[in-house]
Amino acid sequence: MNTRPRILIADDDTALCDLLIDYLATQSLDAFAVHSAEAALDTLSQTDNPPDAMVLDVMLPGMTGLDALSQIRAGWDLPVLMLSGRGEPLDRIIGLELGADDYLPKPAMPRELVARLRALLRRHQPRPRAAPETLRLAGVELDTGRRSVRCGTTPLNLTAAEFEMLRSFLSQPGDVISREALTEQALGRSLERYDRAVDVHVSRLRKKLTDAEAGLRIDTVRGAGYALVEHDEG
Repeated sequence: MNTRPRILIADDDTALCDLLIDYLATQSLDAFAVHSAEAALDTLSQTDNPPDAMVLDVMLPGMTGLDALSQIRAGWDLPVLMLSGRGEPLDRIIGLELGADDYLPKPAMPRELVARLRALLRRHQPRPRAAPETLRLAGVELDTGRRSVRCGTTPLNLTAAEFEMLRSFLSQPGDVISREALTEQALGRSLERYDRAVDVHVSRLRKKLTDAEAGLRIDTVRGAGYALVEHDEG
C-alpha cells in the first residue's frame, strides 16, 4: 500500500511543474500537476482519493488561484500552499485571508517548498503518539483526537493552521504567545523577516471566534505577541 503523501500542483508553468514533480519524488512525495484553476477544481471534485496537500499558484489563466481557493476552502479540507510573485505581497495576504495555510514567493526553491509542505502535512495530521485531549474555555471546545472545534453547539470550520493556533492559545489561556512561537507551533517553521502569515491567521481566527459569539477574544500585545482571554477579563 502506498503511504507516500500525494501533492496536487496547480501552476501553468509546465517546466516548473515537471521540475517539482521530479524533485518531490526524490523526497518521498508523489506529485501530479494541472495547469489551470478549473482543472484543479475538477480534479478535486472527481476523485474519491483527494490529495494530501496542494500547491496553488496565484496567477493562473482564466480563474485565478485566489478565486479557486475560495471554492476549495468551501468544499475540501486539505493544506494549501500558495505561490505568488515577489512583487505581489498583497496577493499573499489575500491568499492567507481566504484560507491558504502558507505561502512562498516565486521563484520558489524546491528544497524550501518541500520543507513547507512537510510542515503543513505534519500539522494537518493527528499526532498519533500523543493521547487525544479536549481543551475547553468559555464555551469553546477543541478535540485534538477528532480535530474538531465547537463553540457551544456550533462547529467551527478552521484550517489546519488555525486549529494549531487555537490549540496553542487554549493550552496557555491568558499567556502572551510570541509571533515566533505561534509561527513555529501553527505553521511548523521559523518566523521570517517581513512575515505576515501568523498575523493573518490570527485575524481569521479572531473573526471566526467573534462570528460564533464565543466568550473569548484574542488580544494583541504590542511588541510581545498575542493572548487569548475571556471576554469578562479586564
